[in-house]
Amino acid sequence: MPAKSQAQQKAAGAALSAKRGETKTAKLKGASKSMYKSMSEKELEELASTKRKGKPEHKSES
Repeated sequence: MPAKSQAQQKAAGAALSAKRGETKTAKLKGASKSMYKSMSEKELEELASTKRKGKPEHKSES
């Protein structure tokens, strides 16, 4: 499943980094912390590998 926005892709990248032990989990906040707890490494990898070009910074509310 590809990321719907740049913010979602960045949060997935941060969570993936923590899941792999590259960064400390204490540094995670908000969405990345939630993703770390609820998603597998494979799911995070799919979201984080999404290209940012053409994606909005944040998903619209509609």
